Amino acid sequence: MSLHPTLQPYADAWTHSIEAISELLQPLPEAEWNRRTPCPGWSVRDVVSHVIGLDCEMLGDPRPIHSLPRDLFHVTNEHQRYMEMQVDVRRHHTAPEMTSELEYVIIRRNRQLRNESRDPGTKVRGPLGSELALEESMRRHAFDVWVHEQDLRTALGRPGNLDSPGALVARDVLLGELPRVVAEDAQAPRSSAIVFDVHGPVEFLRTIRVDIQGRGTLETAPALGPAATLTLDWETYVRLACGRVSVESVSDRLKTEGDPDLTAAILNHFTVTQ
Repeated sequence: MSLHPTLQPYADAWTHSIEAISELLQPLPEAEWNRRTPCPGWSVRDVVSHVIGLDCEMLGDPRPIHSLPRDLFHVTNEHQRYMEMQVDVRRHHTAPEMTSELEYVIIRRNRQLRNESRDPGTKVRGPLGSELALEESMRRHAFDVWVHEQDLRTALGRPGNLDSPGALVARDVLLGELPRVVAEDAQAPRSSAIVFDVHGPVEFLRTIRVDIQGRGTLETAPALGPAATLTLDWETYVRLACGRVSVESVSDRLKTEGDPDLTAAILNHFTVTQ
């Protein structure tokens, strides 16, 4: 049996991003691995360690037995502690060790995907002992690896792939979070509409409608007389939604119209990654 058709886009997105990461790292001198990335607290080495660790978990490998230092300022909750384990255990690995492990993990994951015959709804292991459907696991993984590819590109001054298969997965993942951000977190008024106009390599115009019960829904139809409109480019949208920049640092790339308190509340809750 071959990979289920609904899983293929996520496998393709992962493949594209992981190969791009591998290409970015091949000529990288040892000192460059210590460059800071936009991901809080993480260097290039740390981001690559995280990516390797994620794929090891997708392969079903046991998690490392390791005690985290107490002075990691960027680790503030259990989810972050969980993710940091795969990073800290590799913090002193050399560049050749990192690239060798990455290449081996890629080979193993490609083999796993070629032989993957499970139903998309099959329950698989998730972070912190959780369970989730295989389809959701692969979707999140493709999103995560693409975001970290962008972290590495920013750190190394090698922009690109903002419209890749991974970018399209990221678009759908981030749009899926918007109803909660607007209706629940930002507490947008009931019976209102908020428009997001995003341009650049990935473009979309979406409306979040908040009904009389305060529930938000995502719509493709534009709204007449929205309570607020936010206009920004795709890269800024991603970096804000993934917590890579502050609203203040990209204010020149944002245009807001309508209720200023509402737009401020939305932007204050815009980060959806942990």
